[in-house]
Amino acid sequence: MGMSLRIHWAIAPEIAPRPLINCNRCGTVKAYRCSDKFRVNANGKRIDVWLIYRCIDCDNSWNFGIFERCNRRDIEPALLAALESNDPALARRHAFDVVALRNRVGRVEEFPDVAVHKHRLGGEGRPAAALEIRLDREMPTSLRLDRLLAGELGISRSRLQALEEKRLLFVVSEGARALRKPARDGTIVRIDLSGEADRETIISRASR
Repeated sequence: MGMSLRIHWAIAPEIAPRPLINCNRCGTVKAYRCSDKFRVNANGKRIDVWLIYRCIDCDNSWNFGIFERCNRRDIEPALLAALESNDPALARRHAFDVVALRNRVGRVEEFPDVAVHKHRLGGEGRPAAALEIRLDREMPTSLRLDRLLAGELGISRSRLQALEEKRLLFVVSEGARALRKPARDGTIVRIDLSGEADRETIISRASR
């Protein structure tokens, strides 16, 4: 393998999971979207907090419980202020908690759409013949690793598989069939492109 260009990919999912709920207005199961708004209800020393979801068709509301009958003293003042002001980052964090949503409703619609922010870590200055890509997920995503790589590198998934079979593509410490699994935080992908005629194009796409 020739000189490697090391690149960091920060992956941020773009569409929050949508719980599938029986909508009493529509009379059938519907997807509910996050409104990015919290509802905070204080009753004496007790506080209830919900993240509000709305039916994508009729706008009927559904409340996803964050705190239920919680003592005010048990909530950090800064956190309570963020909830009361509908802090966007806090709402996003809860909206993408697919495990908590599944535990509450069972069925959840997930989306593979992501934004990828790329940053070179090293290996600049000389022509590169290989890539080392380090993945960092902002939050879990259902996007398969092979789909992520194919989309960002501009090559087919079958070509990625062929590179893997030739031992020119290696997913560090992820075991068998890693390409077919969702992209994981901390994954390192190494690809030897020294024998590929379009390696310069692939390497350019990998870093921009």
